[in-house]
Amino acid sequence: MRLLPRSAFGQTVLLLGSLLLINQLVSYVTVAFHVIKPTAQQINHLIAKQIKVVFIDHDQDQPLLTEAMAQRFQDATDIEVYPEALALQHGLQQARFYQFMSSAMSEELGGPAEVRIEQGQQLAFWIRAPQAPDFWIRVPLAGLDESSFSLLTFYLLMIGVLSVAGGWWFARTLNRPLKSLQQAALKVGRGEIPEPLAEKGSSEIRSVTRAFNQMATGIKHLEQDRALLMAGVSHDLRTPLTRIRLASEMLPEQDAWIRDGIINDIDDMNAIIDQFMDFIRHHKDEPLQAVCLNDLIEELLESEHLQQRQLLHELAADLPKVPLRRIAMKRVLNNLLENALRYSSGDIEISTGFERGRRMVYLQVRDHGPGIPEAKMQSMFEPFTQGDSARGSGGSGLGLAIIKKIIDMHHGQITLHNHAHGGLVARVYLPLKAKTPKA
Repeated sequence: MRLLPRSAFGQTVLLLGSLLLINQLVSYVTVAFHVIKPTAQQINHLIAKQIKVVFIDHDQDQPLLTEAMAQRFQDATDIEVYPEALALQHGLQQARFYQFMSSAMSEELGGPAEVRIEQGQQLAFWIRAPQAPDFWIRVPLAGLDESSFSLLTFYLLMIGVLSVAGGWWFARTLNRPLKSLQQAALKVGRGEIPEPLAEKGSSEIRSVTRAFNQMATGIKHLEQDRALLMAGVSHDLRTPLTRIRLASEMLPEQDAWIRDGIINDIDDMNAIIDQFMDFIRHHKDEPLQAVCLNDLIEELLESEHLQQRQLLHELAADLPKVPLRRIAMKRVLNNLLENALRYSSGDIEISTGFERGRRMVYLQVRDHGPGIPEAKMQSMFEPFTQGDSARGSGGSGLGLAIIKKIIDMHHGQITLHNHAHGGLVARVYLPLKAKTPKA
């Protein structure tokens, strides 16, 4: 289980929180030993002196105080003296015992003493002195009550909350440009070149953002040059291919086998050129629209070139629509079906479905061919991976790479696996909602 955060934002907040906790502990220890403890000792010393005044002329054979003397003593000093039974009625029962204060009072009075503190409307000390263990002396302390400690607690809590909130805001502000940089990098990974990012934040982040903008601009120019190059190559190749085809059509009938071979080779070369153009084409220029996959499949099933084989389809009823680029997705379906037709000789099964838990619609195409070795399964999505090394046929090696590129552009997933009863299963997942990058 991962306990420590990995993001810079989480680590910054954790660092600030740890420093704050250490600061609070040090402050507490400092206040406790240099403010509270000396104050408590001073209060204990003053109370002990007052108690000594009470017993200054005390004789063990005489009563501690007469009722009249006790009343006059209370009127003059607010100090009350009660037998234990009366003391319980006047608040002793609610008072809490404090060992530290009792030990200090015992040293002051020269014998075992007990100190209890009553925290009611007024803070008061109850002391049982060794000079008269049957009596309790109540010493009220004016200006020191429970609200004073509550205010201190509130102050410490507010300092902690404000410090954490300030640290959170600081870390969020510091990492916001990094978040924008992350989203822009994901766009570049999908083949989309974002607009130049604003250079904000610290000097280091500004430098990284500036370098990223330069890199994105360079990639954009490279993509444009590559598209221009491929368009030129395509045009320059198709012109002589057309002339060769026209020339082959003029061959005599006895050379029909040569003519048919040339025409087939030209068709294969045109198909390879089309795949190269599809691979470099920017499908993102096509707008998104809500489309049901069942409709696209039915359109392809009606095409003439797909009627040469038995196509079994099981389309889910009430399939939700998904945001997609219609032409690009038709190219995905067409490539999947063409691969199934090329690499198998049996029936082809097409099905759709909806996974509610993942909020994704899926399309599945299964053939009954030899399948693909498990060791080469993932490499089939790489450009120029030849199909003949996996399933015994030639090709440009761009079919699955084009599919993967379009699916990634839709924030979807594509998986390949061999069926238990033979054949390859290709499954495409598409989300119900288009993902928009966060700023």
